[in-house]
Amino acid sequence: MTNIDILMPRPMLPIVQEQLDATFTVHRLYEAEDKDAFLADIGGRIRGVALGGGRINKGILAKTPNVEIVSSFGVGYDHINVDDCLAANVLVTHTPDVLTEEVADTALGLMLMTVREFGQAENWLRAGKWSGKGNYPLSGATLQDRTLGIFGLGRIGKAIAKRAEAFGLKVHYYGRNKQDGVTYPYHATLKELAAACDTLMIVAPGGAETEHAVSTEVLEALGPDGVVINVGRGSVIDETALIKALENGTIYGAGLDVFENEPQVPEKLMQLDRVTLLPHVGSASQATRNAMGQRVVDNLKSWFETGRAVSPVPEMK
Repeated sequence: MTNIDILMPRPMLPIVQEQLDATFTVHRLYEAEDKDAFLADIGGRIRGVALGGGRINKGILAKTPNVEIVSSFGVGYDHINVDDCLAANVLVTHTPDVLTEEVADTALGLMLMTVREFGQAENWLRAGKWSGKGNYPLSGATLQDRTLGIFGLGRIGKAIAKRAEAFGLKVHYYGRNKQDGVTYPYHATLKELAAACDTLMIVAPGGAETEHAVSTEVLEALGPDGVVINVGRGSVIDETALIKALENGTIYGAGLDVFENEPQVPEKLMQLDRVTLLPHVGSASQATRNAMGQRVVDNLKSWFETGRAVSPVPEMK
């Protein structure tokens, strides 16, 4: 398959680059000084895209008219205009399953850190305050007897729910549809879910359908003991509304691994005491990222060998 030309818009993990270099002819867009001229020269030869970042839309597709597949790194794919790809008869794949357990672990860790203020307690120790001022203040919240509301009960959401049950939490959920075979209580709206729980776990994908779904109204329904945890997409939360809710005591606290304008994080969020912030590390272990990278390679190889991909996005199954 070395006669098949692949476009790599941004650098990717060694496990991806080395295998693709050995299998295909790879064109690295990020190395070109004039990217438009580069695409004008080789765009017509490109049959696949190994996507480790950046957007795919009709503008890019027009410059690569013979592309057949976009193999994207990550389970989320809101950076790809699937409608444009469908119109151009371009398959889109992603990397589900291989990161499910890692992200679920992160979600539980972030929830524990947020509710019990473990990050703040560690900073207290590191700053010498334990010996200088005494014990860290008692945390105002506890995980005991909490009800976890999961927004987005997909693969990752179910893995989080399983872990939450082991912690003794009651689990409820909201999504586009009630799921067959799921015994957790279902709520027809996100506001209803928020009113029924005191810990809102966001695992929903990004995109127009979920943008700012966690609004002032939802945060008010969650209430003053409420904690928001987000391991989905930053765009799902209205960050301005979240900051106001935290400042006003509308909710108790928040733990965020994702943000609206990454890597930029609002200064006000960083100044609030009962907020735990992580730099989008949900799946960021070497083992899991390598597995995700391998899936990028496997999707490309499978497509050009068999005409089928391992993990197309749901719209294309």
